[in-house]
Amino acid sequence: MIDHNTIQRIIDTAEITEVVQDFVNLKKRGVNYLGLCPFHNEKTPSFTVSPAKGIFKCFGCGKGGNSVNFIMDHEHLGYPEALKYLAKKYNIEVVEKELTAEEIQQQNERDSLLVATKFANTYFQEKLQKNNDGRAIGLSYFKERGFREDIIEKFELGYSLDVRDAFTIAAKEKGYKVNFLEKSGLTIVNDNGQFDRFRGRVIFPIHGLSGNVIGFGGRILKKDVKAAKYLNSPESEIYHKSRILYGMYFAKQRITQLDKCYLVEGYTDVISMYQSGIENVVASSGTSLTVEQIRLIKRFTPNVTIIYDGDAAGIKASLRGIDLILEQGLNVRVLLLPEGEDPDSFAKSHSSSEFTKFIEKNEEDFITFKTRLLSQEAKNDPVKRANLISDIVRSIAIIPETITRTVYINECSKILGIAEKILTGEVGKLRKETYKKEVQKNEFKSKEGKFSPPIPASVEGFYAKPQEKEIIRLLLHHAEKVLYIEESEDKYVEPRDVLVAEVMISEILNDDLEFENLVYKKIFQIYLEALNKGEVLDSKVFTDHTDPEISSLAADLLSDPYVLSKIFEKGGAHIRTEEMVLKNLVPETIVTYKRKILEIAQKDAAEKLRDAQNLSVEDSNNLQREFMVITEVISAISKDRGWVVFK
Repeated sequence: MIDHNTIQRIIDTAEITEVVQDFVNLKKRGVNYLGLCPFHNEKTPSFTVSPAKGIFKCFGCGKGGNSVNFIMDHEHLGYPEALKYLAKKYNIEVVEKELTAEEIQQQNERDSLLVATKFANTYFQEKLQKNNDGRAIGLSYFKERGFREDIIEKFELGYSLDVRDAFTIAAKEKGYKVNFLEKSGLTIVNDNGQFDRFRGRVIFPIHGLSGNVIGFGGRILKKDVKAAKYLNSPESEIYHKSRILYGMYFAKQRITQLDKCYLVEGYTDVISMYQSGIENVVASSGTSLTVEQIRLIKRFTPNVTIIYDGDAAGIKASLRGIDLILEQGLNVRVLLLPEGEDPDSFAKSHSSSEFTKFIEKNEEDFITFKTRLLSQEAKNDPVKRANLISDIVRSIAIIPETITRTVYINECSKILGIAEKILTGEVGKLRKETYKKEVQKNEFKSKEGKFSPPIPASVEGFYAKPQEKEIIRLLLHHAEKVLYIEESEDKYVEPRDVLVAEVMISEILNDDLEFENLVYKKIFQIYLEALNKGEVLDSKVFTDHTDPEISSLAADLLSDPYVLSKIFEKGGAHIRTEEMVLKNLVPETIVTYKRKILEIAQKDAAEKLRDAQNLSVEDSNNLQREFMVITEVISAISKDRGWVVFK
């Protein structure tokens, strides 16, 4: 367990902007920061970070909270693990007892897999540096590739002994369970027993964005075997190859600083370029690009340059997948290296400045590159030329920005010798067809009822009423505001400021009302206890609360998607803010809440009356009277929506 003082210190130290910027490229917008949400796919930024409030909020998917909530959601960590992550980031010491074998076993599967891969990473590094075979085979290979010692250490490169089960035996001796070794892909278990997946290979650890090792890539060094040259960890709870780009953990900060990302194919390409001084580089690790990988790049920059070697066949094969990048709205450029060169070899034979100058001189936008490449193949063949034009049109049609599409159409028109009007018309047709299909698909889904799954009856009572949420929202925003001044008939008694919190809490308590939502109930109770002590609570009490449910909800309710335009500010326009209308808003909110409760009670009574034949005469009469009283109160409220009038 982490003690309360340490938790509070971590929360106080973990500045929200610094934490989020490790994962999201933020741009300053007024007093806040704006970026693309890391929790869902979006093309227009709706993810806001408020340094003043210490919270983040996405107005697209609804995620929100403080620094701890962000790390919990982004890294899929529990509350204690998220605290430890932030403590490590800010060099805050967290003293905890060492976990026993039983406690490790009780960890959830994800944590257990991370623990296993961490041990494996240390094991492989030790074998590379300290084992005779590791140094003679693995370390020699890396040095032959030209990797310096500091780079080998930074990327945590390793070696797995060419022994059937050396790693598995070592892990079991340290208390690691075989089922977690198997699930992480480190150990293969079959009818022939247990053996190491990566035996006899040099190891490239694959890091998640937070720095945790989540998988491995292994390259075999023997030339006389039929095994695959490269072998990656299988899919697991912690490793999804379609969502990961090799080197992103080391490159993300530099990508953000330079607002540019270089995309290459393999592990050694990344390491060699990084060693040469080009640090904003990542690799797809030999797999076809996925939407998730593209979105990962987009979180840090909209600008990506794909670096190819001179293999024309390989380039053509990858063009189909790269259209996805355009569809996600990135600015894509392509660099073709000289024949016989790849990023690894080119980086070794050129300095950082030489490589950078070569890129700047030779890179070109993706559409122009694709048009030129395919037009060389088509030449004067009418059929191939028609197919080429269709291919280019399809690529342009998926670009979301109108201006970018127009520029590309103009460029392609010049290269292909086709009238710009014709290309524009074809692009328009394709976009209309795509839009029509999306509309039809959504209509079908809507009719099938797939967008709103039915709420199970067993949990229906736990869902909060909108009126409860509005009460808590008003408390968080305005609890300490003065609602009215209470004057006493006794002239010797000073007038008293009556706060929003005091009025709202007393009205709810007077009618013995209670919130259904447990988190709302907790927040209300905290306000009540503070009121009884004569204290006034700031909203940061809730955004920095150690209960992640409370801090997340507070961030959600304190976030405002709308900011007053500077045009109105400069023009001196008179905009009525919520604070200006509190005298009407607070009583209206309380009345609406109480009326809703009465309506629920009225409905319940009406249902019971329909089954009155099962009741005694006395019970039936009592129920009718109850129904009439409730109806009369609702009617009275409807006639006088003010109910409470403050002067």
